[in-house]
Amino acid sequence: MSKILVIDDNESIRRMIKRIFRNYPYKFDDAENLLDGLKKIQATVYDLIISDLKLPDGTGLEILDKINDLQVQTEVIIMTAYGDIETAVDAMRKGAFDFIIKPINIDEFELKVSNAMEKLELKEKNETLQETINEIVDSEKENFHFDSIIGVSSQIREVIGFIKKVSNSNASILITGESGVGKELVARAIHYNSNRSSMPFVKVNCAVFSEGILESELFGHEKGAFTGAIQKRLGRFEIANGGTIFLDEIGDLSLRIQLKLLQVLQEYTFERVGGNETIAVDVRIIAATNQELEKKIRDGEFREDLFYRINVIPIHIPPLRERKEDIPELINYYMAIFSKKHKKSMKGISNEARSFFKQYSWPGNIRELEHLLERIIILSDGDTITKKNIPKNLFTTKKTAKLNFNQNFSIKESLEEYEKEIIEKAIKYFNGDKDKTADFLNIKTSTLYNKLRKYEIN
Repeated sequence: MSKILVIDDNESIRRMIKRIFRNYPYKFDDAENLLDGLKKIQATVYDLIISDLKLPDGTGLEILDKINDLQVQTEVIIMTAYGDIETAVDAMRKGAFDFIIKPINIDEFELKVSNAMEKLELKEKNETLQETINEIVDSEKENFHFDSIIGVSSQIREVIGFIKKVSNSNASILITGESGVGKELVARAIHYNSNRSSMPFVKVNCAVFSEGILESELFGHEKGAFTGAIQKRLGRFEIANGGTIFLDEIGDLSLRIQLKLLQVLQEYTFERVGGNETIAVDVRIIAATNQELEKKIRDGEFREDLFYRINVIPIHIPPLRERKEDIPELINYYMAIFSKKHKKSMKGISNEARSFFKQYSWPGNIRELEHLLERIIILSDGDTITKKNIPKNLFTTKKTAKLNFNQNFSIKESLEEYEKEIIEKAIKYFNGDKDKTADFLNIKTSTLYNKLRKYEIN
């Protein structure tokens, strides 16, 4: 319940105020002079203080001085006669929320008190939100420290050593490497170990938006800029101000968006779509791509001047097949995570299975390894990963070319058999929950229903 203190030497005024708000969830205290009011403020934290400007032993302005000294979030409304309006305005300059002129207009008074309480509520919500943001940032810092980049190979140790050196730089960074090697992880590690770590890290996947939508996503738009723009919207660059913007798949940008991005890199200013206001930002740019941008430059698909702007500090992450000594570390890491996540007691991995993991080429890199381990752990009935837990279609060797094609062999039937087995185990694991099963298998629920009918799975 909100607490309100009323300070006025006129008892009838104090009673009237309590009567006005008798149906509100407020608890009232009162004081008849400044000294009594200051004693109560010292002993109790009030949400709102309603004080007369002129008191027998001082003024309501001294209340404001006390509130400022105590550094409490208490709003103050000053009551004053018409001739003292100028003094009441001075009180607002000193931090008073508002003033009310006597004789009191009840409707106006109720509105001003409600507004003061609403401001306090918003302050509390903002504080809670800021605490949540700080907790998220702290958690992100913990999750994305340099040790979160798993590996013992000389290649990955070199990458870690390099990003430690460049983290506090404001220079643009271009991270290259195949899909799934961990480019976003490196970008986040750079941000959360930099002097921008308390500010936003904003990711934009340049490949998932059409040109028009991407322009609005990056730079925002003004109300009425295009059909459907019913209100002003901030772009990712504005949201990332003071922090880092991560432009993933930058090789997919259109030439027009490349030109606008070049302006930001050169001048750190831009205009929203449909707007004329020039907006300045302080943003560090980290870009990533799995494409050969030099080839795209030769083909006229990527601006050479933009390439040199984003490629101030190049970082290349080698594919997993070139650093296989990292695989055991990654297996142990993901086994621990997914065993805990899915409440499984996985104790280890057999030599046969471990040999497969080291020999497999991992075209999907770490992402493929991660997803495969999670799937195996979910579907496994034992406490050890063995060769039989690994999908049969991954065991491809050079001997495949020596197949006897006179045999009654059908790759379609073999794949369907494996698909049926996976669906059966998944639907069992999720206790028949088709939405969760479809989400896990990364297919639509309607597709899952069709496959359940096709394979006659109950």
